[in-house]
Amino acid sequence: MAYEIPVTQARAELADLINRVVYGGERVVVTRHGKPLVALVSAADLERLEAMGDPDDEQVISSVSRIGSASSTADEHRRFGIAAEHRGPETR
Repeated sequence: MAYEIPVTQARAELADLINRVVYGGERVVVTRHGKPLVALVSAADLERLEAMGDPDDEQVISSVSRIGSASSTADEHRRFGIAAEHRGPETR
């Protein structure tokens, strides 16, 4: 399990967090408003993640595709300043 810390606290404790990751073997998840933002992992963990490569990429692409298929509302368009949206062939 990873250690979670808010981004504001992580800024103040960055050197300590790096030591926890490098020397303590911990993984640190930095959060904003309680949601995961980034993770600090050792270089060895990063190498293992990168070596795994393609299967993870396919899973992420699949997840993003499912998320991308959700329709957005007119309120969201105004809120985020979106002038147009892409609609796939099934929503025309």
